[in-house]
Amino acid sequence: MKLVRYGMAGAEKPGLIDTDGRIRDLSGHIADGAGAAIDPAKLAELGRIDPASLPLVSGDPRLGPCVGGTGKFICIGLNYSDHAAETGAEVPKEPIIFMKASSAICGPNDPIVIPRGSEKTDWEVELAVIIGRHAKYVSEAEAMEYVAGYAVTNDVSERAFQIERSGQWTKGKSCDNFGQIGPWLVTKDEIADPQNLKMWLTVNGEKMQDGSSSTMVFGVAHLVSYLSQFMSLHPGDVISTGTPPGVGLGMKPPRFLKAGDVVELGIEGLGQQRQDVVADK
Repeated sequence: MKLVRYGMAGAEKPGLIDTDGRIRDLSGHIADGAGAAIDPAKLAELGRIDPASLPLVSGDPRLGPCVGGTGKFICIGLNYSDHAAETGAEVPKEPIIFMKASSAICGPNDPIVIPRGSEKTDWEVELAVIIGRHAKYVSEAEAMEYVAGYAVTNDVSERAFQIERSGQWTKGKSCDNFGQIGPWLVTKDEIADPQNLKMWLTVNGEKMQDGSSSTMVFGVAHLVSYLSQFMSLHPGDVISTGTPPGVGLGMKPPRFLKAGDVVELGIEGLGQQRQDVVADK
């Protein structure tokens, strides 16, 4: 099942994608794609609905972030062995955890906004894991019971803010519109193996990233279990699991985004995104 949230920012409605790729309105069954609505048990219930019985959404509405009510946007650094190599970093012995502010979250096709003073805004296609129920101290064997599904995310990063301005990475990751999520929340039953998905990203049509989740250092189940040892995970929390090689920082010379660029990205089975790059006012 592919769940969407559509409409104006802050007023999105829940929907699902039917077999013809059209949006069907789910608001007669759930108020939003958030909280208890994305518990795996509730998702199984929604999966029994005949999409043809739901109202068809007309036009071409904006797609919002595919999950609502996100309290935590947790990111995993250097989690692809080939990406660690391109940055000259060692593969970490334990997951590197940092946070992206929830105010960075936006729709999959909303623009990338280059913040004031930025000269090193970068791209990162990543597999997002969406938590569906409260998880605390869960084992790796049971971790997937707490996952609602998966989505594409662009972990947009301002490298000077992140690396050159001292302190933690968070301020280089949290600018407005630095967290596109979607187009859909794809329930986990549709993805046979999250550790074997092709991933790609282009800038102005030029392929920059062309990788696979198979090179992840720490897999999805390990990450959910690991994080739950340090913090409770709640429905709607997002784990952005790292990026394959091909980011602008790793190029020689480095290459970064500028206003007027167009970024497109996708993950096998999870859809794709398109973002215009604009300068903040």
